Amino acid sequence: MVGRTKEELESYAIVDPAMAAIAASEPLRDPLPTDPYYGDSSYAAMRAHRATTLAEKHHLRYIPGPIPDQVSEEDRKIPVRDGSEITARIYRPVQKPAGGSSLIVAYHEGAWSMGDLTDEETNCRNFTRELGAVCVNVEYRLAPEHPFPTWIEDSWDALKWVAQNATSLGADPSLGFIVGGASAGSNISAVLTHIARDENLSPPLTGQYLCVPAILCFTPPALVSPKYRAEYLSHPDVTTSQDAVMRMANGAQALELIHSVLHASWADPRFVPFLYGAAKGAHRDLPPAYFQVCGADPLRDEGLIYEKILREEAGVRTRLDLYKGFYHCFWMNWPQMDKSREFVEDTLSGVRWLLEQKKT
Repeated sequence: MVGRTKEELESYAIVDPAMAAIAASEPLRDPLPTDPYYGDSSYAAMRAHRATTLAEKHHLRYIPGPIPDQVSEEDRKIPVRDGSEITARIYRPVQKPAGGSSLIVAYHEGAWSMGDLTDEETNCRNFTRELGAVCVNVEYRLAPEHPFPTWIEDSWDALKWVAQNATSLGADPSLGFIVGGASAGSNISAVLTHIARDENLSPPLTGQYLCVPAILCFTPPALVSPKYRAEYLSHPDVTTSQDAVMRMANGAQALELIHSVLHASWADPRFVPFLYGAAKGAHRDLPPAYFQVCGADPLRDEGLIYEKILREEAGVRTRLDLYKGFYHCFWMNWPQMDKSREFVEDTLSGVRWLLEQKKT
């Protein structure tokens, strides 16, 4: 596997002038005295602050709100293994396509401990409106209240429920059955493709959308095989991150998140999907994958390495869009940028490509 050079990887991290300008003029704000959680250092307050600051920019999104004349939305409860229920929002085209609807299941971002259905609503509305797909947006339970492996068990239970109920949801998985999401959501999706393969999910998945994916989950470089370590430069213990979104200064922050908040392990492939490469079946026989990777993102090299492994070592068809000089999840935090609109349009094109792979 021919690797990218250190100079090439470093060039991806040079912050784009437009990214630098808007991050300086409109930085992600700290809590204000008018916020109800001001002065609260709890994790719940951190979660509320993230939700508040993103909600302040919802009106600037590519699709700022519901489009009931084109897409219907319905919340459903899905049973999970411990007897609880989680919420999923179902998006259906108002005008059902003559050829039927593919099926897309979305998992939101937020470091497995934040986020909600609003994080993936733009994509779901866009996929339903433009592709005629039925989309299921899953609200898995979050750490620290629900530590690992709760979120992956919820997500797998939801995926099985969707597969079993596809027809009643109005979808035809034979036209395409895709899982996807951003950041933690792409991590979940990457794990689920392996579980679905090994557990023979029926109908089978046909595609995976991996946006700024967490594949190694900040695994310390010393624990990564030397075969890949030379291309694992975006880890904050190797390169000082400039990312104004993630603000990951060093690996100690990742360690704190993973151990004290998530209670996850870098040795468990249900958290670190990269590890399936050493397990049964490795990464072979997975569905085609569409990647979006940001050049100034501490997670950059996790995505680039995994894309190359799937393509060159596992024989999986892949497509990659690389956004040189842009921060992690920049399109959510500054949706008014031209590049953010381009990113959303690329997402649609990439998922359309995944659906086309089903036909070849």
